[in-house]
Amino acid sequence: MAYTSINFKTKKELRQALLAGEKISVYQPGPFGNGNIDSGRVYLEGPHSPKPHRWYAQGEVKNGYLIKIK
Repeated sequence: MAYTSINFKTKKELRQALLAGEKISVYQPGPFGNGNIDSGRVYLEGPHSPKPHRWYAQGEVKNGYLIKIK
């Protein structure tokens, strides 16, 4: 699972930021992560740890930025 560069509290906040045209990068934290994700399908969760995750989303990353979520 990956995180967005901004710690969104809800998936609705993330969706609104995408619609507003914000540039949001995605990264995989931890010892098994590979850092920033440049392109492809990602599975997101939030808010960031150590808070309990309350939302999950599937997204697409292109050129280092999130372009859409489901």
